[in-house]
Parts: sequence; structure tokens; C-alpha cells
Amino acid sequence: MPKLALSEIDSFLNEPDHLLRLGTVDADLMPSVVPIWFLHRDAKIWFTPRAKSEWFEHLRDNPNVCCTIDESAGVMRKVIARGQAELIYDVGNDDEWRAIYRDITMRYVPAQFANKYLSDTHDEPRGLWSLDLTTARVDTWRMPAGKDEDSLAVWAPKYYHDARTS
Repeated sequence: MPKLALSEIDSFLNEPDHLLRLGTVDADLMPSVVPIWFLHRDAKIWFTPRAKSEWFEHLRDNPNVCCTIDESAGVMRKVIARGQAELIYDVGNDDEWRAIYRDITMRYVPAQFANKYLSDTHDEPRGLWSLDLTTARVDTWRMPAGKDEDSLAVWAPKYYHDARTS
């Protein structure tokens, strides 16, 4: 199964419209996954939970996360990153990073509606978190697509019960 090259990861994560599925755990260690908007910049994944979101509290209690960004068509690229998220700006410091919030919004909201969306949500406090991809465990894969790739190599060798090595 082919993996994504670093340039392919950057390209994929910078494409608009992909959602990040953020996995956290609550106080009872029950998993929770929420689809959210994100921004990929400076080798980090940036995301902004609202002050009253349940998963903000999960992050405060336990910043260990698992992020999945994937697509279900084409070569079905997937990026999974596991690591410790970092609170960059807590609630009440929104003005310090409002430009990042704008950049995240612009990835998902059509330009003609973006200013209205931003003005309507301006007073809703948020925190800014990031996951550093240089320290996270990052796994990637995609379906075989190249002319020199085995079109049947859709599973990693470890999943087969025979002696496959490639």
C-alpha cells in the first residue's frame, strides 16, 4: 500500500473542504470523535473549539488526540496523526489570533458569505489549539495509482496471512 510523500501530505492537507475528524477522550476515558474545520500551516494542524464545546473540555483534561483527514473518492488519500495537542491561546484571547480564524473560515465558507459568517461568530469565544506534525506520529496511505504500482497492493503486507513482504 503506497504512502503519501511529504509533498503529497502538504498538498492534500492544504486542499479546501477536507474535514478533520478529531478524536479525544472524556473524563471517563470514553472516545469521542468530532468533524471540524482546520488549517494546515507551519507543519501544524490548527483548530478552534468554541468555549462551550464538549471536546474543548476533553482537550483541557487530556490533550492526547488522534486526527484523521481523508477522502472517500479518487485515490482515497488518508492522513492520521496522533499526538499531544497544545493550547496556543485560551478563551478570551481571540483577538490575538483572529487572522488564523479567518483563514480557517475561508477554507470552508464561500467567499460571498465569509464576512457575514465571521461577523456573526466574532463574539463567540474560542480557543486555538495545534498539533505539531513534526512530533506527532503520522501515518498515511492511498490507493495505488502510479503506472509502476501494483494495483492489487491495497493492503499493507502485515494484514495478509501469507508470507508477502511487499
